[in-house]
Amino acid sequence: MTSSIATEFPLSVYAERMRKAQEMLRAQGLAGVIVGTGSEFAFLTGSWISSHERLTALTIPAEGVAQVVAPMTDIGDLDLPGITVRGWRDGEDAYQLAVEPVSAGTVGLGSSLTADHVFALRERIDGSLVLATDVLAEVFMVKDEAELEQLRFAGAAIDRVHDQVPGLLRPGRTEREVAAQIEKLILVEHDVVDFVIVGSGPNGANPHHSFSDRVLVDGDLVVVDLGGTVGVGYHSDCTRTYRVGAGVARDDEVSRAYSTLLRAQEAACAAVRPGMTAGELDAVARDIISEAGFGDWFTHRLGHGIGLSVHEAPFIIAGSKQVLREGMVFSIEPGIYKPGAWGMRIEDIVVVTSNGGERLNFQPKELR
Repeated sequence: MTSSIATEFPLSVYAERMRKAQEMLRAQGLAGVIVGTGSEFAFLTGSWISSHERLTALTIPAEGVAQVVAPMTDIGDLDLPGITVRGWRDGEDAYQLAVEPVSAGTVGLGSSLTADHVFALRERIDGSLVLATDVLAEVFMVKDEAELEQLRFAGAAIDRVHDQVPGLLRPGRTEREVAAQIEKLILVEHDVVDFVIVGSGPNGANPHHSFSDRVLVDGDLVVVDLGGTVGVGYHSDCTRTYRVGAGVARDDEVSRAYSTLLRAQEAACAAVRPGMTAGELDAVARDIISEAGFGDWFTHRLGHGIGLSVHEAPFIIAGSKQVLREGMVFSIEPGIYKPGAWGMRIEDIVVVTSNGGERLNFQPKELR
């Protein structure tokens, strides 16, 4: 990367997160929660250890000391002050170890545990299991200042990548060739490449297209959605739509659709405020697009939270009653997709503040 950001947080950060998690467990009447490796585990411990097929799990009781069980093959990678670490050998019952702090009552499970682990844990719990996704989301949805610093850094990093994209979109090049160059640019600004979407022409009508061997031609719209990881593990995510070639004939439908899309995205960004619901925010953009006659071509939610996962709560989706609070961070990314012809999307990351929304992306949005 061209500049630096913290790669770890003080231990006090994780102690406070653990305190909040236990407070939430007690408020929900849960005996505890068990989470597998991934973003939930990393958020609560600071460790990105990978468990593969062997069980590595964090067990947090509503009262008392949290523990991690991990295979002896991986135990050397774990240094978790304030958490009991218990290693297990092949042939030992790792699941029994995992449930010991919460063997009775209602126990929550994190979303990263796979089905084989869930069934094995269920056989060893003298109570009931529930999905704890919403409980855990309450802990990580509102970002603290250290997290916001990471996300601001990530936003600026991906902006610098997008700044160089127009020069790569030349007729005769393939999406794959463009994507390969973009990946190199992301690595200059980030620690890890998360994803690269280069959707030209009809491929842009698939919101989650990656890239292909399709050749760019004059007049193509190109949806470029990029993300990487920085610092402690926080993500960037930004989309812009570009046009290939100069002086080509302009399509009136495309121009009207893009004008509508830009107006909808700007209106949604400006509408962000604490106390409104996610559904109300989705409606700001969706109503503008629908009233212009493009509603059937806006096929996904308005946005998603971002942090240690690229997609996490809160989800900005039609009808959602989730109340937006200061410190929540999410994307605002309306899109219009004409099947078999073209697609367009504009995405910025926004922080909810006391007086509105703070944007983390500043690249131009005009169709270039």
